[in-house]
Amino acid sequence: QVQLVESGGGLVQAGGSLRLSCTASGRTFSSYAMGWFRQAPGKEREFVAAISRTGISTYYADSVKGRFTISRDNAKNTVYLQMNTLKPEDTAVYYCAADRGTAQAMGLRNGLDAWGQGTLVTVSS
Repeated sequence: QVQLVESGGGLVQAGGSLRLSCTASGRTFSSYAMGWFRQAPGKEREFVAAISRTGISTYYADSVKGRFTISRDNAKNTVYLQMNTLKPEDTAVYYCAADRGTAQAMGLRNGLDAWGQGTLVTVSS
């Protein structure tokens, strides 16, 4: 099973940008749809974005559409989340996830195949 490690979190002012990375172990990265989720303090984890195995198809939560961009580099076993125009309400622990199902369904399914340990993003006002 793939193992995931996120990086790139930190403290940023509102309106700023961050890029998160998630690197996977193993040789089967391209077999997985990849997604980003987040969990704010006191709230449930929520879907942020997902990308298909080839990178052709992407899906976003309405709250981040137009500000965040998910991408992947299968040669580097890495998925990225470029976050622009950050808002204080984007403050959360961000997790990447991998699943052998479809990217379109990642925001709807429970029990995804693998999760990273999370990286904290704090947006100050």
